[in-house]
Amino acid sequence: MSQEVLPHDHGLGDHVVELAHQLSHIDDFETVSQLFKQLSDPTRLRLFWLLCHCRECVINLSAMMQMSSPALSHHLKCLKEAGLVESTREGKEVYYQVAHTDAARLLHETIERIMDIACPQ
Repeated sequence: MSQEVLPHDHGLGDHVVELAHQLSHIDDFETVSQLFKQLSDPTRLRLFWLLCHCRECVINLSAMMQMSSPALSHHLKCLKEAGLVESTREGKEVYYQVAHTDAARLLHETIERIMDIACPQ
């Protein structure tokens, strides 16, 4: 998009053109939206936050979250498909933890910061 296409010229020049160019990367915004969509569910948000702080099996996670194992497994599957959670098998046990990615780390930090702001003790 060139600046001539914009209805008003406010003297911002190339900055506005660059912003308009970034907006054209719709797939990038869709990816970010999907991550936020996974965490828009309070149960998944709690589970993600928990897995940022521990590595645990489904049975113990179910007890901590006060949920049935099948219900918890559904939420784990959603988080895993979004790339926010990973699992490792040790014998018969499968352990879950937050994925070691920049996205998961940043989301964890963001959640902690928002909780500090929105839920002051």
